[in-house]
Amino acid sequence: MSDKIIAIGDVHGCLQTLKALWNKLEPYSDQPHLFIGDYIDRGPDSKGVIDFLMNVRNERECIFLRGNHEQMLLDAYERGDAYNWMLNGGESTLKSYGEDVIVKDISTEHIQFYRDTQLFYETENFFFVHAGAPPHQSLEESKQSTSAHDFFLWGRDHLNVFDTPWEKTVVFGHTPRPYPIRKKKMIGIDTGCVYNKIGYGKLTAVYLPDMKFIQQVSLD
Repeated sequence: MSDKIIAIGDVHGCLQTLKALWNKLEPYSDQPHLFIGDYIDRGPDSKGVIDFLMNVRNERECIFLRGNHEQMLLDAYERGDAYNWMLNGGESTLKSYGEDVIVKDISTEHIQFYRDTQLFYETENFFFVHAGAPPHQSLEESKQSTSAHDFFLWGRDHLNVFDTPWEKTVVFGHTPRPYPIRKKKMIGIDTGCVYNKIGYGKLTAVYLPDMKFIQQVSLD
């Protein structure tokens, strides 16, 4: 499987920023575009982001991974467990769907989009996942482990290790940094698009295998 792919970091409801980055990626429109998850929450227009992604997937090949924020929305929808989601930006997502909307009011088309997201994706030399992979075991072991799948959505322990038994370079988002993370077998592309803090406020994509980073300063 070809390593030529564009990976795009955490959007978090920043529709105008996403649109601007999408236009910057036009020269790579013939390559797959992989979104690392966390399309929703905290930012101003989560519904608009999903509408946009559902539309542009007909223009370019798109792969959508699941982030912990999509998982929290699905937990709220399917189990009625909205407490954790509300603590983590879910209220802004509901507001983007309309006044006095509850999670059960979200359209079935959008719920199906969230359900269809993948936990991970891989090419010959890269493994894509929202948060990261357990640093103490191989990626093959993690793919077979339910507990590792939870790490795929939430984990951060890998950020503090010097070496891992991973067979491929892991590309992830989830943990915002002022600049992309570039360590041995690790590429982190969450640059805090939704945060108005010095050094953050950028949406980042990386073109692989060339390791070319393309960024858009937040417009939201």
